[in-house]
Amino acid sequence: VYHGERETRTSRSILFEGGRTVDGPTKPRVLFAGDRCVVVEFGTAIDRAVNARVQQLRRDLEARPLGGITELVPTYRSLAVYFDPRRAGEELPELLASRAASLEGSAETGGRCVVIPVGYGGEWGPDLPEVARHAGLSESEVVSRHTGRDYYCYMLGFTPGFAYLGGMDETLATPRLANPRTKIPAGSVGIAGAQTGIYPIDSPGGWRLIGRTPLRLFDPDRTPPTLL
Repeated sequence: VYHGERETRTSRSILFEGGRTVDGPTKPRVLFAGDRCVVVEFGTAIDRAVNARVQQLRRDLEARPLGGITELVPTYRSLAVYFDPRRAGEELPELLASRAASLEGSAETGGRCVVIPVGYGGEWGPDLPEVARHAGLSESEVVSRHTGRDYYCYMLGFTPGFAYLGGMDETLATPRLANPRTKIPAGSVGIAGAQTGIYPIDSPGGWRLIGRTPLRLFDPDRTPPTLL
């Protein structure tokens, strides 16, 4: 599993409209998300190359911060930049657009690999039989395919430390539950559509549960508090 990000959603108005370069990636768009946040979007799809650009801008702003910025929240395809309007200048959106554009073509760098032990099926993974039925596979083959990939953590969201992982075998894609559970145990590994993820704390949820890990993905007393 590779380190990633978390998500924010809100209404937006476009400040700087992007486009596609002749032989390159989509130019970033800069949008307002309220009066204390600007969002820099790099694409419209869940894509490693797009997310690499998001993470590159995050790292660059951490190393060379602009005045008034209070928090950076990376997502699948965008970076939310929160700021203090009393300290940030009116030129912040333009500066962000310029900074993002200057980093186009930057390769994915850094990251770390984390091994997540998982017990599959039974009380740990009550939806494994249904995932197998939907995929037309045996339960053991589902486990084999789910463990046979390296996963990339695109973002954190939903609850503290919930990792949205990309790279799952497409044959395992299964719809969410029609009626979500009111409580899912921490450490549960689930599938929702083409995504897989791990519940870091006890919480409601509608993902198909196929296993569970004993690792604590979120611990408020740990530094950092999230494992991924």
